[in-house]
Parts: sequence; structure tokens; C-alpha cells
Amino acid sequence: MRIGDVLQRKGNSVVTIAPEARVAELVALLTENKIGAAVVSTPTEQVAGIVSERDVVRGLRDGADVLDAAVSQIMTAPVRTVTPDDSIDALMLLMTEHRIRHVPVVVDGELRGLVSIGDVVKSRIGELEFERDQLSSYVTNPH
Repeated sequence: MRIGDVLQRKGNSVVTIAPEARVAELVALLTENKIGAAVVSTPTEQVAGIVSERDVVRGLRDGADVLDAAVSQIMTAPVRTVTPDDSIDALMLLMTEHRIRHVPVVVDGELRGLVSIGDVVKSRIGELEFERDQLSSYVTNPH
């Protein structure tokens, strides 16, 4: 299965935020959209970074003043990305090796979607259920 298949099911909507936005704005954005991460982008760069709830928590370690800081101060950059043609297996390996939960999908520098670890798990469960159903059907109706 390919990442493009996952995007077809979930959609390619991505929540973005400007690097100069305040961390407090990011917290509101994540809460409002019920998401764990946002892509940081500028008018000239589709993916300047990525920022997650974990980045906010790490920033809070130094005090609540981080809420007034720019998102660019806590974001992760450069960002690891994938394409719609990449396999889910390759994405799982990337996420595991680099301990990341959200990966932007990019084509020719243009942001096309965002895939989370939850999307990967849901996809894998779907594959396993399909295989189970096929095997069950084969066992109960052999040809």
C-alpha cells in the first residue's frame, strides 16, 4: 500500500501555521482542530518546519514564557517528508527510526498532505482485516 492510498481515504487537508505565530496561537490551533501537529509554512516555503504538542511541552520545561515565543523557536526543521508514491512500510520505518509521529507528504516542493502514526496504524489494521477475511473465506469455501 502507498501513502497516496492513505491520503485518498483521509483527505489531504493540512493545518499550517506561520513561523512568526506565537506558541499560544499554535496551542489554540491544535486544540480547535483536535490535532497533534501543524506544518510550519511561509509564503515562499511550503514546509519550513513541523511543530507538535510534544514541542510545546518541551518548551514549557523552561517556563510558561514559551507561549509568547515564535513557533519557529520550538519547531523541528529540517523536516523529513515522503511522497504519495512511497510505501507505508517505508513510512513506518522512517517514523520508527526517527521517532516521529507526523510526516508531511510533498510533491515537487508542494505540500500535499500530512500522515500521522494513527493513519498508518489504521491503514495496517485495514490490511490485516482484509487478509483475515480472505483467509477465512478460503477456509470456509475452498475451490
